[in-house]
Formats: sequence, structure tokens, C-alpha cells
Amino acid sequence: MIHIKPLASGSTGNAYIVDDGTTELLIECGISWSDIKRKTQYRTSQIAGCLVSHNHTDHCKAAADVMKAGIDVYCSKGTAVAAGLDGHRVIRIAEQIPFSIGTWTILPFRVEHDVEEPLGFLMVNEAGEKLLFATDTYYVRYRFNGLTHIMIECNYSEVIVERNIIAASEEVRPQLISRQRRLLRSHFSLENVKGFFQANDMSRVQEIWLLHLSDANSDEELFKREIQGLTGAIVRVANR
Repeated sequence: MIHIKPLASGSTGNAYIVDDGTTELLIECGISWSDIKRKTQYRTSQIAGCLVSHNHTDHCKAAADVMKAGIDVYCSKGTAVAAGLDGHRVIRIAEQIPFSIGTWTILPFRVEHDVEEPLGFLMVNEAGEKLLFATDTYYVRYRFNGLTHIMIECNYSEVIVERNIIAASEEVRPQLISRQRRLLRSHFSLENVKGFFQANDMSRVQEIWLLHLSDANSDEELFKREIQGLTGAIVRVANR
């Protein structure tokens, strides 16, 4: 059975432990290594590998320290170059080329973000469970069958963003409009996440984790309620 433990989620840092009972993985390492150790109760020797989606600091901050601890970091060539990661512990992966870590077979796929070679991950274990991980993307071009667990960004609501712009002072409004333009081309909205669920096979999905919620442009209870109503799955929100 897949167990998911968020260590941090949001613009200040992202890190998640995913364990299928045999192989434990760290997805993202965007907080300090000392925080990762503390939040895993110093059981980091059990981590078989670390997947990094892209080179923004809130996703790869501790990558060098993770490698110093003897844990391989798996990321695209574009991420490795942009983050300055080098050495034998950096395992370069590419979209649509599967690889294995312990009991997991992982298929990286392209996502849409404002960096070089960002990736999402489709992860299948030996029990046949399928976990999808997608963050920092405004769109997922692929369709998936038989998913059992989903970890997906739900950063903002278009309605809340518009509401905040209207309510802002004339001095602040241009900054919010500029920020809105970047959001639309780099992060997943509630509205687009709902469209993703409607376009995919959700018949086996047991659990959905909503990741990377914005402090200013999200509503945790609203997002959880709407996604639960749409999918019928258990919906959890990763701690910020």
C-alpha cells in the first residue's frame, strides 16, 4: 500500500516522502537537509532515491546535501545544468524513458513550466498501484489509465485571483496583474485541475493529494470540497 507523507508544500519549499512498504522515495528536496532529516525522524538512510521535477529552489534546495548523504538525485539534464548539480550521484533522466528504483518503475513525462526540461512522474510499484506526481505546470498533455494515487498541484483559483485584483489598490493592482500572467503560464489552477480529472480515468483512484497551494490565491476547504465532489476520492491537502 502506498503511503504519502508531505514534508513541505508551497512556494517556500516542497518535499514529499512516498513509500510502498518496500522502497521509500523522496520527491523534491526544496527545504533544508536538516529539516528533511528532522521531519523524517532522522530515518533518511531508508530513502532509496530523490526525484526532482525542476530547478527552482523551492524544489531542489537540498539536492547537493541529499547527494552528500549518499542518496542519488534523479532529474532531467536541463534541471541538473540549471541547478549546478554534478557528480556520480546525479542520475539524468529524460521524458518517456522509464527507469527503476527498487520496487518502483518510473516514467518521467513533460510538464509545462518556465524552466528547462521540467518533469512529472508516473510511478508504478510491483503491486500494480499507480501514482501520478505533477506540479508547477499549467497543463498536463497526457491521459492516464488505472491511477490509484494522485499528487497534483492546485495552486490557485482563477476566481480568487480576479477577486484579489479587483480588491487591490491602484498601486498594487499592476503587480497582481503581472503575477497573474505568470500564474497562467506556469501553475495549475483549480479550474484546470478539475478539467484534468474529468479527462482521465478516475475509476481506481483511492487518494488525491493537492499540492503547492498559494497563500493568497487559494482556499483549502473550497478546493478540497470541489475535488471530492467531482471525483468521489479521498482528498487531502499537503501542509504548507
